[in-house]
Amino acid sequence: MNLILLGPPGAGKGTQARKLQDERGLIQLSTGDMLRAAVKSGSEIGRKAKAVMDAGKLVSDDIMIAMIEERISQPDCDKGFILDGFPRTEAQAQALDAMLGRKGLKLDHVIEMAVDEKALTERIVGRYTCAKCGAGYHDSFQKPKVAGICDVCGGKEFTRRADDNAETVRTRLEAYRKQTQPILPYYRAKGVLKSVDGMAEIDEVARQIGAVLS
Repeated sequence: MNLILLGPPGAGKGTQARKLQDERGLIQLSTGDMLRAAVKSGSEIGRKAKAVMDAGKLVSDDIMIAMIEERISQPDCDKGFILDGFPRTEAQAQALDAMLGRKGLKLDHVIEMAVDEKALTERIVGRYTCAKCGAGYHDSFQKPKVAGICDVCGGKEFTRRADDNAETVRTRLEAYRKQTQPILPYYRAKGVLKSVDGMAEIDEVARQIGAVLS
């Protein structure tokens, strides 16, 4: 089973992809992780990507598609994959479909994690992690049981991502609306697009996704 999870930054795509990986044996494919792995491996595609990035340019769609094709050909993807962060444009979506078609594969589902932008901004801006063990917390929704002390390891230092601020979040949401939302009609026309409530609790989102897959 081959899936795409769509949604703006902070919608919880990574969390749901990891659950699907654990429960169904599907492999989460993050384009950022794949790029780093390809460059580190020194493969032909990795060398091309490195040359482009070293020149301060964006990696082309052709290189990205070739990299995804190489990755999904590996044995651990036999049960299927979950793409996270790709495609972002209709041209990329068309190129992905063409590549999968050449391999006798297809996308089974494209799942949009729909969000309320105001609530999502609050969710992102309020999150922080334990500097020692990485346990996640939130100013409003998930505070440590004892203020200032990590529930998991007892650490007393916490960190926030520099880009978890309201202005940056608004910029990222605007970029998502402009760049990625336009591919929704493309997948809707193909009959593979379904939407779930990305603002629900993690287990409820997982239940909705499970209902789509079954």
